[in-house]
Amino acid sequence: MWPFSTSPPGPVLRGTKVYLRPARIDDFKAWSKLRAESRAFLEPWEPSWSADELTRSSFTRRIRAYNYWAQQDLGHALFIFQIATNEMVGAISVGNIRRGAEQSGTLGYWIGARFAMQGYMGEALQLLCEHAFYVMGLHRLEAACLPRNAASKRLLETRGFELEGHAKSYIRIAGRWEDHLLFARLKTLN
Repeated sequence: MWPFSTSPPGPVLRGTKVYLRPARIDDFKAWSKLRAESRAFLEPWEPSWSADELTRSSFTRRIRAYNYWAQQDLGHALFIFQIATNEMVGAISVGNIRRGAEQSGTLGYWIGARFAMQGYMGEALQLLCEHAFYVMGLHRLEAACLPRNAASKRLLETRGFELEGHAKSYIRIAGRWEDHLLFARLKTLN
């Protein structure tokens, strides 16, 4: 069994609209409520949801995995909260961290339907990029999105990610293998 903690180590990243912190077991109610009310909004862009997707046991397994990733420096999952209300608005992660000569990681993110297109994810992405580059020491961040996901493509482009390619049948989304656009952002040298 993976190590388990209700308060995983990690940063709290603070912007002007949102703050990011590691996911905790006591986030279950807020997470499950936001995911449930946003299901129709999220499902077209995500892998198929399991039958027990929104259960406490599934969430507990998720938190254990996040803690393991963080302890092994394989990835970091952060929940995004609105500063004004302390309400959860989504999540963002850097995973598949590769050290050594690469110093890179892969981004993932989602936002609740009622918080979309309000600048929350843009600020969260910028906070995570700065942390990944200047605290974690990564050199490259990668992200992928469906070609028809105009909002995600625009988000990445406005945060300094450049289109690098088109991957055929890259990720299984909503039960189908889907092509993805591949983006990357490099650490800028100051």
